[in-house]
Amino acid sequence: MTATAETRTTAGEPAAAGSPGRVSGTVRRSGTVRYWAAAKSAAGRAEESVEAATLAGALAAVRAAHADRPELLRLLEVCSFLLDGEQTGGREPAAVLLSEGWTVEVLPPFAGG
Repeated sequence: MTATAETRTTAGEPAAAGSPGRVSGTVRRSGTVRYWAAAKSAAGRAEESVEAATLAGALAAVRAAHADRPELLRLLEVCSFLLDGEQTGGREPAAVLLSEGWTVEVLPPFAGG
């Protein structure tokens, strides 16, 4: 994958049989993943478009698209995430549903916080 300002990635969530675009009864939604600080550097871009139904699906799509970027894969394990400006906190990523036009901010650990 080339380092462009924006790319479209489809989540690694299997579609339910007979329903393209559906994941376990949930529709995949288009959105944006934005990378900050070290995550931006590791991803080689500031943001990219992704289709996913859940935060877990969006993260799976990012991991698949950037399998050749081990630093980003490592960082994703310790990052915090904001969904549409709200912290996802301790919620299980598979339980965090995405709505059309969502934005996930990928925030690596910062010094002092």
